[in-house]
Amino acid sequence: MTPAITVQEGDELPPFVRTTGFPEWIRFAAVNDEFVAIHMDDAAGQAAGLPGAIGMGFLQVAYLHNMLRDWLAGRGTVKTFKCRFSGMNQKGQEVTATGKVTAVTKLEGSTEVELEIWTADPSGQRIASGTCSVVLDD
Repeated sequence: MTPAITVQEGDELPPFVRTTGFPEWIRFAAVNDEFVAIHMDDAAGQAAGLPGAIGMGFLQVAYLHNMLRDWLAGRGTVKTFKCRFSGMNQKGQEVTATGKVTAVTKLEGSTEVELEIWTADPSGQRIASGTCSVVLDD
């Protein structure tokens, strides 16, 4: 049996790190039927005023969910999830998804944890940020 997660306010979640580019974006597009030119072609991105092709915003959401899934390891569930996009994922860029515990509430038989979550580029600039709550199994 997997031990319960113990958390306190201020705890940081283990990061989920990926380097992205056309191979990752094409796989994501195939699963989500999101074949948009600015995600598939540098010239299309440049024509839209971007430095080149960019990654999908919802891929950032997927990375945040992967980070949460790895951290929870079957010991809880995501209750709420909110995310806002604030930057672009460039081709060949390392993206780190992580989070921090902002509140812990003990309930009868479970624990509810509020989190600040985000993805960031290597300089720490946030690409996506948000909040979520998870319910941990006691």
